[in-house]
Amino acid sequence: MPRFLLVAFSLLLAAAPTRAEWFYREEAIMGTRVAVELWSEDAGLARRAMDAVIAEMRRTDELMSTYKPESQLSAVNAHAFDGPVAVDTEIIDVVSRALEFSRLSDGAFDITYASVGYLYDYRAHQRPSGEQVAAALPGVDYRQVQVDREHNTIRFLRKGVRIDLGGIGKGHAVDRSIDSLRKLGIEHAMVNAGGDTRLLGDRRGKPWIVGVRDPRNEGKMVTRLPLEGEAISTSGDYERYFEEDGVRYHHILVPGTGDVARAVRSATIIGPDATLTDGLSTAVFVLGVERGMELVSRLPGVEAVIVDKDGRIFYSDGLAPPQ
Repeated sequence: MPRFLLVAFSLLLAAAPTRAEWFYREEAIMGTRVAVELWSEDAGLARRAMDAVIAEMRRTDELMSTYKPESQLSAVNAHAFDGPVAVDTEIIDVVSRALEFSRLSDGAFDITYASVGYLYDYRAHQRPSGEQVAAALPGVDYRQVQVDREHNTIRFLRKGVRIDLGGIGKGHAVDRSIDSLRKLGIEHAMVNAGGDTRLLGDRRGKPWIVGVRDPRNEGKMVTRLPLEGEAISTSGDYERYFEEDGVRYHHILVPGTGDVARAVRSATIIGPDATLTDGLSTAVFVLGVERGMELVSRLPGVEAVIVDKDGRIFYSDGLAPPQ
C-alpha cells in the first residue's frame, strides 16, 4: 500500500467514533452510593460526563455536609443564632425550596428536625432520652429559619436550631448532575444518589425499569415502574436505623414530637425533578398513607407508592397496581 494511502487510512481510523455503548460508574459520596449510567458513542465524552457527575456530588457534599466542620452549612449551624451567616446563593436556593416544602406539607418536612436528630447516633445505637428530646424540641420549627435573598444570609430566630439538608440535598445534586450531562450532549442517562434517582430520556427506545425495594427484604422489590425522563425518590425506615427491644429507631422524625415516624415503612415519589421527589418522599413518610396521598393528589405530575407499617402497598390514583 502506498505510504500516503496508509497515512490517510490511519487518520480515518483515528477520527472514527468508538463503539457506542453503556458506561457505568459508582462511588461512595455523601454517606451513600452514587451511581451514573449513560449511553455514548464517544468513550472520552462518557468519561468526562461521569467525572462531571462525581465532581458535582463531591462539591455538594463539601458545601452542605453537616459532618464537615468547614462546610458552609456547618457554619450556619454554629453561628446563625448569633447573627446572619453569609452563604452561597445555591444554599439559599435549596433552603428556600425546603421551606416551601415545609409550608406545603404543614411542617411534615422540616430541615430543622436536626435540632433533635443530631442527638441520635445510629452507628453506636444511641438515642436521646425523653428529657433530651423535650429540651431540644423547641428548635424544630422551620419558621425559625430566616432567609435573606438580598444579602444571601441565613439567620436562626431561636437558640438551639439546627438544619440538615439530607432530606433534599441529594435530590438537588442529582438534578444538577443531570443538567451537566444534558449540557455535554448526553441524551440517555441515569443518576442515583442513595434513594434518589433522575432519568435523562429513555433507555434507547425502552423505558427505564426502576424497582421499589421491599423495606423488609433487601434484594426484593414490591413493584417495578417503567419511567422515562422522570425522577423517583424513596424514603425508608431501613436506610439508617438500629433496633432496641424490638423497636426500630431510624432517621426520619416527626417534627412536632421529635419521635421516629412509624406510620409507614417506605414512601416512594415519582415526579419531574429529584429535588421535589426527595423532599416529598420524606414529607409523605411522616404524613402516612391517608394524609400523604392527599398531598400527592394536589400536585400535578406527582405519583406515589407507599408501604405502610403492616407491609400493605398503596398506589396513587395515576399508578395502576401490578396485575
